[in-house]
Amino acid sequence: MAPRERKKTTAVINLLAGGTAGLCEALSCHPLDTIKVRMQLSTKGSAGGKKAGFFGTAASIVKKESFFGLYKGLGAVITGIVPKMAIRFSSFEWYKTMLANKETGKTSPTGVFFAGLAAGTTEAILVVNPTDVVKIRLQAQHTSVTEPGAAPKYRNAAHCAYSIVREEGIKVLYRGVFLTALRQATNQAVNFTAYTEIKAYLAKIQPEKDDLPSYQHMAVGLISGALGPLSNAPIDTIKTRMQREKATSGESALGRVSRISKHLIKNEGFFAFYKGITPRVMRVAPGQAVTFAVYEQVSTFLEKFPLLSGKPAVLDA
Repeated sequence: MAPRERKKTTAVINLLAGGTAGLCEALSCHPLDTIKVRMQLSTKGSAGGKKAGFFGTAASIVKKESFFGLYKGLGAVITGIVPKMAIRFSSFEWYKTMLANKETGKTSPTGVFFAGLAAGTTEAILVVNPTDVVKIRLQAQHTSVTEPGAAPKYRNAAHCAYSIVREEGIKVLYRGVFLTALRQATNQAVNFTAYTEIKAYLAKIQPEKDDLPSYQHMAVGLISGALGPLSNAPIDTIKTRMQREKATSGESALGRVSRISKHLIKNEGFFAFYKGITPRVMRVAPGQAVTFAVYEQVSTFLEKFPLLSGKPAVLDA
């Protein structure tokens, strides 16, 4: 018996399954993202001449801001999770269909790669960049060494977004959008391609299984999720530094990228581009493991409901 090929899911199923998967990912992995951002924003000598590592950064956050400091910016993430995941999976399926062979209806690995590239770009522009700016501003509130003990400026995600738009203009929410799009595009291109190919391989060598078990979906998601961050860490670090800054009149986006890059190399060394790579891989890889495992299970469950799937109910023999 060959493993079943997943039916094309509807937009409603993509919304519900993707949103549920994204919520589970955010709740389980957000602390790692906060640690990653703090490590990327740390500068030479900001810790009394010592370089805080992963555990040192985590301990510092908990000590100064309590355990819940690890969840700063979670509101902005959750607010964007449902539309982001809905757009990611829906657009990926749409692009994949557009790039499929007209005769066989199948999409080649190259087509899957470009579908992932386009899906990542779409989600970055529509959802990810604005929520990233808000999230990073919230996560960075206690990193200043020049204003010790200063009260947090932003109360929550909504207040942060409102303050940014009021004080700096709505364009600030799209600062670094090119880098965000580049990061998301490469992430999803690698992510979907690796996931699709490894999943197909596992299905091929296990013809007795009607469908892959959840632990295999999770393992494949873990592997595919780790590849993106390793390939685009410098992009993510520059983007994080750029989004943390206040608006500077007369400076172009390219000028900011050049200035931040030169500053990193001159003052912190080449490997500063890879600051936070450990927690980022630890954040993204398990996140994708959770996302794909939950998405597959929830999608399969929702497909049983005719009102959601848009197809007549079919009873198993």
